Amino acid sequence: MTIDLRYGEVEEELRGPVRQLLAEHSSPAQVLARCGGGDPYHPKLWQALAVEMGLAGLAVPERYGGGGASLREAAVVLEELGRSVAPVPYLGSAVVATAALRAAGDGPLLTELATGGAIAALAVPFATAPGPATEPTVREQRGALTGAVRGVADALAADTLLVPAGDGLYAVPAGADGVGRHPLVSLDLTRPLCDLSFDGAPGRRLAGGPAAAMAVSAGLTAGAALLASEQLGVAQWCLDTTVEYVRTRYQFARPVGSFQAVKHRLADLWVQLAQARAVARHAAACAGQDDPDLPVAAALAQAFCGPVAVRAAEECVQLHGGIGFTWEHPAHLYLKRAKSSAIGFGTADQHRTALAALVDLPPAAQPAAASSS
Repeated sequence: MTIDLRYGEVEEELRGPVRQLLAEHSSPAQVLARCGGGDPYHPKLWQALAVEMGLAGLAVPERYGGGGASLREAAVVLEELGRSVAPVPYLGSAVVATAALRAAGDGPLLTELATGGAIAALAVPFATAPGPATEPTVREQRGALTGAVRGVADALAADTLLVPAGDGLYAVPAGADGVGRHPLVSLDLTRPLCDLSFDGAPGRRLAGGPAAAMAVSAGLTAGAALLASEQLGVAQWCLDTTVEYVRTRYQFARPVGSFQAVKHRLADLWVQLAQARAVARHAAACAGQDDPDLPVAAALAQAFCGPVAVRAAEECVQLHGGIGFTWEHPAHLYLKRAKSSAIGFGTADQHRTALAALVDLPPAAQPAAASSS
């Protein structure tokens, strides 16, 4: 299948209004202020994105009230959300939960997500990588769920939790009796994590057996693939902001950006960013077309884009000098987002290992043991 990595006219038309909305409601100064207040989640911004602009349902089929687009278009939204480190649960609800529900075939919940009337989160640890299913930490008995899940992203803002339990996948109202949400002190202030506990919580079975495992896998794979687009947005902001700064910051009566060492570092980063864009676009296109190569594309995207985002954020902090290390400058928000995202849906090492298996790469030859005389 031929995949066009270029941005189309529709995608560019989508980018403009999203960027404008985020500039008005989620500027770096505004995000810093929300993080300083202790509750970074921005419900008004989510209302504008999900309901007024209809972006929560981009990847939901029209028969369920969605936009009938694909995850390729959702990736453009995530690039812009990454550029602003916006504290909204778009990745968890509009991508991961939506992909899981599409695989499970649950129309009513998809309709709720499409209209922006509900937020859903897949109740698995944020660090869970796609691949062979692990044993769920939640048990189910007669429709009641008991157990706990650690380090779940976007669950604090969710109305519905999609919980793997036993051999099934269950929809659990987040405010139901027996459901506990315990916020964690996490590195990334803009994507809060929480522990979930279930003590006889009521659950509606969405899928069972292999279908449930497939739904969870679909959500995790889509999350890994499109997280790369968010990481691309993070890296792009870091590069753009640093280039602008070194053009105007003077030392020894010269712009810092005129020094050869600085120019080389930024040129190297620009090359890596161009490569990351191609990798992220390929993963988004595969996700949007349900391409059978999606597992390979998602693994490649996370193996490459995560480290690039971290390097871009580190360069941003360092090349801003003293101001880059302060709380008042937003660079630390991007570094924390990049570092936390680097373990989201699996680390780069995990994805390289998975990629080797997916493409039947033979193991590295072991050095011959030295013979004794």
